[in-house]
Parts: sequence; structure tokens; C-alpha cells
Amino acid sequence: MAKATPVLITVTGPDKPGVSSVLFAVLTRHGVDVLDVEQVVIRGRLVLGVLVEADHDPEGLQEAVEQAMATVSMHVEIELGADSRRTARLESSHVLIVLGRPVTARAFTEVARRLASLGVNIDAIRGVADYPVTGLELRVSVADDTEESDAELRSALADVSVRVGLDVAVERAGLARRAKRLVVFDVDSTLIQGEVIEMLAAHVGCEDKVRDITEAAMRGELDFTESLRRRVALLEGLPEEVLDEVGANLELTPGARTTVRTLKRLGFRCGVVSGGFTRVIKGLVEDLDLDFCAANELEVVDGKLTGRVVGDVVDRAGKAVALRRFAEEADVPLAQCVAVGDGANDIDMLGAAGLGVAFNAKPALREVADTALSHPFLDAVLFVLGVTRGEVEAADAADGLELVRP
Repeated sequence: MAKATPVLITVTGPDKPGVSSVLFAVLTRHGVDVLDVEQVVIRGRLVLGVLVEADHDPEGLQEAVEQAMATVSMHVEIELGADSRRTARLESSHVLIVLGRPVTARAFTEVARRLASLGVNIDAIRGVADYPVTGLELRVSVADDTEESDAELRSALADVSVRVGLDVAVERAGLARRAKRLVVFDVDSTLIQGEVIEMLAAHVGCEDKVRDITEAAMRGELDFTESLRRRVALLEGLPEEVLDEVGANLELTPGARTTVRTLKRLGFRCGVVSGGFTRVIKGLVEDLDLDFCAANELEVVDGKLTGRVVGDVVDRAGKAVALRRFAEEADVPLAQCVAVGDGANDIDMLGAAGLGVAFNAKPALREVADTALSHPFLDAVLFVLGVTRGEVEAADAADGLELVRP
């Protein structure tokens, strides 16, 4: 019996219905075995690769395929005796999400060069977003995949991302990446724009003093609990109705509503863990239909703030405790939890979660987070989780929501 000949067929041209059916009709008539198939469409251009084994007349197969593809105006290249071992490729070890506004060719080249210098192979690339940032998903393979090489990859790409102005998220490939089920957000400067306590302080004329204390705490220079007590003390005498007024005027971070809506559609449990105040954010929690909320309680006597916090303070350690409590209540392993925050008081919470995302964060948090995002659009979190912009917009359209792009 003659040895089968591997044949690699690569079809390119404008994407249109019927190309695959025409090609596979020819392959069927020649009785070949299909070893591998890959297809991608880029801006309306089709690239279709098929690796087959022909046990007789491979030249006749080549001629028949060329004639068939001419009938649908497609270009075809055929390699007889191709390396059939291409089908024995390893699964990618990591997934990289590259985000930029824009992603320039120069910047992407720097990423690719750095990967090559580490011996990392790019297995596949696809676009995941064109708005509000450009997002590319790279599946890559690390030849010597160890804890040390994993750390080296993350460190190298963190350095490149800063240098070229891109966000590069690095995750392990596999089932764990798609198994996330619970997401917890910090509130101030993460889910919303600005700091609630500074908004309250503006009503008593001490906004600058509060901001200075807040910034020191977020940089990790000041214990959060002590900083909270000092800031709240400055609010003594503030009428309690101001809490509701500030709460009614909170401004969501761009992409926040889309992010929560999409995660809820996918079955995620979503909540907030805040060093802010329950009464101020309760309307936000209701509006977004969040499942969990942990925040601080301000003491009110005779309709005015006393300048004290009552109960346990939701500080750095308290945020991690809240995450663990939410996960236990929802029966979700911590490895399947995601935490998103921006300050040093989020360090423990991000460390406890299976995936910790630093969002426009201070250096103290960026250094310990699994992923750091620097563009001011919260829906970038979706792309890190493997959700594409097209899937988000298709779901919105199915729900009758109007697509709005500036």
C-alpha cells in the first residue's frame, strides 16, 4: 500500500458563503483524511488552512482543488508532502490580552520581540475589541513552562507595557481562565469616578485636607483605618441628608454599567467592597442590581454626623474578609473570584482572589496585582476575562439596548 501524502491547502480571498463547502466537496470526492483545519476572517478577508492526507494521486487532488477555488474566485496555495506533525501542537500555556488606544505597530512589535527573546511562541492572535480600546488576544506557548519562567514572562511584559504605553494582561490558559464566577469591585475611583469622602468634605470646606490624607493612604504611606478616622472626624456636624445628595450624584466610571450588566448576563455574582459608606452607595448597589455590598457605617446623632465610624472598619484586611465571606455565601471557590481595585487598601483583597486586577492603580497595588489596566474604561475587565466587544454588543442588541459610540 502506497504511503499517504500530506497535503497543505491554504485558501485566501474575500470571505463569502460557499467557499468551505466547495473545497470540502472536492476533498470528499478524493477520499482524503482531514488532519487539521484552521480558519480566520480579518476585515472581510478569509484565510482557510486545511491539512489532509491523500493515499493516491495527490497531483490530481491539487489540480481539482485549484480548479474548484477558481470557480469561487479564491486564491489557493498547495504544498504536497507538508509536515503532518503540525497537528501535534501543544496547547498554549498562556493568554495575553494587549490593550491600547491605539495599539501601534511599533508598540506591538516591541511586545512580539520581547516574547521572541524569551523563547515564547505566539500560537494565535485574534481581535477582541475595537472600542473603547483596541484589544488583541494572544495565545502563546512558553517552552520551559515553570514558576520561574512564568514570573519572568510577567515581569518582562510589565516592563514592555510601561515602555510602549500598552496594557498587557497575562493569564494562564486552560479551564481556570473561563471558570471565574464572582467579581468584587472597589467603589471609589474604580466603579465610580472620584472619592466619596472628598465629595462629602467639599460640603464642609475641608476637601483639600481630606484629599491629602486619602492620597497618603492609597499610596500605602498611612494606615487606612487611622486615615479613615482622621478624615471622618473632619465631617463632624455635616447634615445627614448630604449623604443622600452625594449618593444621588455619583458618576460611574466609563464602561462600569456595561461591565456589570454583561457579567450578570453570564451568571457572575457581582458586588462591591468599599472603604466608603453604605448609605452613600446604597442607591448605586440597587441601580446596578449588585449581589453584595460591604462598606463602612457613619454615626449619625440628631440628624448630623458625629465624625465617627460605627462597627468594624472595612479596611485593607476587612476587604479581604468581605471577599471571602461573599465567596462562601455564593459557594464559589476563591480561585474563581476576581477582585478589581485601585489603592493600597485593596492589596489583600486582590491577593485573596484568583485574579486580581489593578485598575488605574497606585504603584503599591500594581506591583502585586495579577493584571494592571491603565486606560480609564472599566469594560477592559471584560476583555481580560475573555469576553469580546462583539459579544457584548450582540447581547445588548438582543436586549433592545441602543449601541452608543462617541
